[in-house]
Amino acid sequence: MGATGATGNALLHSLLALGTPVRALTRTPHRPIPGIAAAHRPLVEVRYADATEPQTLHTAFRGAGRLFLALANSPAQVRLETRVIDIAARSGIGHIVKISAPAAEPDSPVAVSRGHHAVEEHLRASGLTHTVLRPYAFMQNLLRLAPTVARGVILGAMGAAPCNHIDSRDIGDFAAAALTRPDVAGGTYTLTGPEAVSYPELAARLTILTGRQVRYVDLTPDDLREHLVRRAHMPTWLADHVTEIQQLALARPETPTTTVTDVLGRPPRTLDAFLHEHRAHFSG
Repeated sequence: MGATGATGNALLHSLLALGTPVRALTRTPHRPIPGIAAAHRPLVEVRYADATEPQTLHTAFRGAGRLFLALANSPAQVRLETRVIDIAARSGIGHIVKISAPAAEPDSPVAVSRGHHAVEEHLRASGLTHTVLRPYAFMQNLLRLAPTVARGVILGAMGAAPCNHIDSRDIGDFAAAALTRPDVAGGTYTLTGPEAVSYPELAARLTILTGRQVRYVDLTPDDLREHLVRRAHMPTWLADHVTEIQQLALARPETPTTTVTDVLGRPPRTLDAFLHEHRAHFSG
């Protein structure tokens, strides 16, 4: 599910690189799926599926054996993902790989993480074989900072706390391993890149990358939340989420794991490599 999203699309490419036949589920099957060319079509079957329409799930899951579950964070996520799990179980799906979140605990200070915990519990109770992936912040989300970087600032509310990031393509490769390798399936994995980098350090690296001064401005949580709602036009629940995860980074200093290297046999992509790959985006 989510073949056009950051992790789902990365997984699709990872599975194609392995030569694995895959059914790509999307709410917009009439639109081209990013990076999928006509040459891939023998391996890719595109189907319409929408978690808000149960019948589309019954149809899309028919004949499939394994499912990648990654719905966008939203206030409806728990309801929709538990529905997907229930329909998958009735449709003969044998194994689900779910994208969850760090701190997926019942008393997590991050509301979205509490929701992921509830879905994880539902998945365990389903009796299905499952793998849970708990990636930290996607490097791809840093691209959203470009408008403020153009003005020479990064705004946040986590001081100099280190922050884990991971390239969504590494999540895709890991999810592909969980779907195709019995030795990986069935675990719960926390995924990070090779280093935890603070926002002040990120600003310093962007200064070097773009050739113009970029500084980090530390706001109070309330000020950050107000900026995200009023200036970035985020929905309130999402602004709350961003603020909560930044405050969690302060309360629980983040450190990288070696999970990607241990399982894939290669190091995860670095933040510097990602920034250089997208230099034009930040310099434009």
